[in-house]
Amino acid sequence: MPANLPPEYFEVEKTLRQARTAEEKISIMEKLLSIIPRHKGTEKLVALYRSKIAKLKEEIEQRPAVRKGQLFRIEKSGAGQVIVIGPPNAGKSALIRALTGVEVEVADFPFTTRMAAPYMMPFENIKVQLIDTPPITADFMESWLAEMVKMAEAVLVVLDASSPDSSAQLEVILNRLKERKVELVPGETVIPPDRFPFLKRTLLVLNKSDLAEAGTLAEELEVFFGKILDRISVSAATAEGLETLRGHIFRLLQIVRVYSKVPGKKADYQSPFILKRGSNIMDLARQVHKDFSEKLNYARVWNKEGTVNGLRVTRDYLLNDEDTVELHI
Repeated sequence: MPANLPPEYFEVEKTLRQARTAEEKISIMEKLLSIIPRHKGTEKLVALYRSKIAKLKEEIEQRPAVRKGQLFRIEKSGAGQVIVIGPPNAGKSALIRALTGVEVEVADFPFTTRMAAPYMMPFENIKVQLIDTPPITADFMESWLAEMVKMAEAVLVVLDASSPDSSAQLEVILNRLKERKVELVPGETVIPPDRFPFLKRTLLVLNKSDLAEAGTLAEELEVFFGKILDRISVSAATAEGLETLRGHIFRLLQIVRVYSKVPGKKADYQSPFILKRGSNIMDLARQVHKDFSEKLNYARVWNKEGTVNGLRVTRDYLLNDEDTVELHI
């Protein structure tokens, strides 16, 4: 009896020849199994793939444990570090390329990204570091990935808005991280300092929103997960929603930009000081110079709206984003 395989099967099967790792091969074979029609003519083919997947999983389980010294780390740079995670083929690398303008290896087959890599995303007058990472699946997550999530300031979870598997893939990611004591939380969550490595402010990015199949994922996520995480729909291909996403990423970091000026001179609006939201005049003084923190008498503040214009303030005055401050000793 003929197998009568659909054209999509042969397109995906081509990528299997290019797969290098066991994880890549498993992901592609599982995709093939979801495509193969079930009837007498495909029973042997289905059994063959299931047997191969079982052997590959056995190989993965028999790998030697990774020593702590081998954990991956990327030095932080810019206004903050945001780690980008997601399942295979969600478009993480394409999204990072669209946000940063830097060439990132992108392909239509899973596991194109094999190591973590940093890229700088411009946002107005600052840059935010985005970390591209290998995909997370039900069968595999790099041993060092959870540690990188703990070190980052925030997390983007990228999902394919056109894929029927995205809700299940999100559940896999949440469970994988929980196994490592990491919990993803909404952007406005107040995180105690001692819980910072384990609770991570997160934004769900529903990519490929330009595709005809997109549109129902947001509703599915609402049904299965409620309002567990904030989300935004974008398209790396058409740039739809990318500027809004930049703003969301900035707010996810919970930082403020503050400009310092010398009396009688203009402030440098291209080189702001970066402070945590909730910082005060003394926090800025410590960043500017040690002498200011020790000898500060008072400060004057101008806000971006123009409603505060040279107001004299005390050391505990809380700073807002894009305040201009004149320090006096």
